[in-house]
Amino acid sequence: MGLLGAFVLGLGFSITLSQTALAALTVHWLWSRRDPAVRPWGELPLLGPVLAFSAATVLSALASGHPLESLLASKGLLLVVALWACADLLADARESDRFLSALLLVGAVGAVIGLVQVTACPAAPPRAGVAGWLFHRCDRARGPFSIYMTLAGVLAMLLLAGAPRLLPGPGRRLGWAGPWVLMVLGLAATYVRGAWLGFGTGILALAPLIRRGRLVLMVGIVVLVVLALAGPAPLRQRFLSMGDPQEATIKERRHMIQSGLAMAREHPLLGVGPGGVKREYARFARPEAIKQRTGHLHNTPLQILVERGLAGLLAWCSIWVVFFARAVSILRRLGPDETRERALVAGSVAAIVGFLVTGLSEYSFGDSEVLMLAWTLMSFPFVVARAK
Repeated sequence: MGLLGAFVLGLGFSITLSQTALAALTVHWLWSRRDPAVRPWGELPLLGPVLAFSAATVLSALASGHPLESLLASKGLLLVVALWACADLLADARESDRFLSALLLVGAVGAVIGLVQVTACPAAPPRAGVAGWLFHRCDRARGPFSIYMTLAGVLAMLLLAGAPRLLPGPGRRLGWAGPWVLMVLGLAATYVRGAWLGFGTGILALAPLIRRGRLVLMVGIVVLVVLALAGPAPLRQRFLSMGDPQEATIKERRHMIQSGLAMAREHPLLGVGPGGVKREYARFARPEAIKQRTGHLHNTPLQILVERGLAGLLAWCSIWVVFFARAVSILRRLGPDETRERALVAGSVAAIVGFLVTGLSEYSFGDSEVLMLAWTLMSFPFVVARAK
């Protein structure tokens, strides 16, 4: 449990700690499996689609003309071990529930750090020391992370994973309302509209997965919209501009989509190779675009298509199709009295819906902190299924 605790802290505060803890967890997990007679190997969740995506990635890298560079850019594939290790090392639903509780507390602390950054942001931020770190780029909440998009992606998933705890029913735990509200405020202070949409869509996805509380979810969404419209002017303007096609960042994303589609047409089957957008984008950038160079296209499916081709995109999509099919099947087999198990599975599904929708305007799959959390939350349905 010490390694799992370090991993939780890393997911909330430090990519170095999270990746180090994940490496140690992987070694511990593999070592615990050294004697199959004592602890037999179980199924590795989503192994087939993950292997298919990995194979498409390697083929794309080898065909890119920059094989070594592309293979190094593919190292994020290794983060899937967070799914397999957590699915095996978490003993049952009770332990997974405690694990999620720790994640929610860490997320709430990160949200508080972000709120302090925004509300106390000085006109001339200090350049050194703790204050320099805290208030660097403090116009938008970024918490302990290097950029606000990472905090937004993390908070949106944690909010969705924890939402079933607050809904009416025998498993309701209103004591978690405080941390949950702090994370809502932290998410708002990031000003990341894609994460807001991901959160809202995840809430809508949660409704058909639960037995009670649908009305609470719908009313909650309306209340959050009203609060955004009645909130500070920057928040209100950011919210209202989501539907404005002439807003600067929306126009820029449209240019990126057009350029990305042009890249995909030139390399349809295997793409330009992982990391290839950074190498090739300048050739395809539209003259009117602000960014003439970029490392990603602010759209995860398009990024996968451009860098790994149609083969890679189909394999990538299969990961999520299989996950949702398996998770919903597990949820349907749970009895009405298995409230903890139902909350874990439903929250996991909603969190991944939020992750994927956020990825329509951000390259969430390329953000290591966000991706590690997504793989981790995806382990809960498989722990529940194994423990039954």
